Amino acid sequence: MLNMSRRQFLKVSGATLAGSSLAMLGFAPDAALAEVRQFKLARATETRNTCPYCSVACGLLMYSYGDGAKNAKKSIFHIEGDPDHPVNRGTLCPKGASLIDFIHSPNRLTHPEYRKPGSDKWERISWDDALDRIAKLMKADRDANFVEKTDDGLTVNRWTTTGMLAASASSNEVGYITHKVIRSTGMLGFDNQARV
Repeated sequence: MLNMSRRQFLKVSGATLAGSSLAMLGFAPDAALAEVRQFKLARATETRNTCPYCSVACGLLMYSYGDGAKNAKKSIFHIEGDPDHPVNRGTLCPKGASLIDFIHSPNRLTHPEYRKPGSDKWERISWDDALDRIAKLMKADRDANFVEKTDDGLTVNRWTTTGMLAASASSNEVGYITHKVIRSTGMLGFDNQARV
């Protein structure tokens, strides 16, 4: 004798009825599982990049649609770790894995902005204007505050009123060149975002 509760009986009979009904309607799991799906990266453009977050500098593969046609706008739709990158070998931390949200965020700044003294509004300016302004302000500050010799006559050639914070997602070679360029100006306040 089969010892089964009413609830178990209803579950078994309901599952049997549902399975036989689907089979009679022509549903066959073998055919559904054998269907070929379109690979989502098949027509995508692959671009290699570096994660911008921390000092590890993991390699990324970014996939975008847009074939370069006149009216086609490229849009990144998938990001994954680069398996050929020597640092992360295809893995990403949670921040790196969520970069797609950062890229498509409506709050992300994509152009330089400038707020004039006394103003309460930020104005969009071009990259050329931004870089020219930074260069002029750096030159003016260096000319006004560069110390060539101490009071004792010791040559120091230092500039202590401006500092540089380098990007952490740069390669060793880029970091070396950045260090050489900044130190050649006499700037002493130099650090890397990786230590912050």
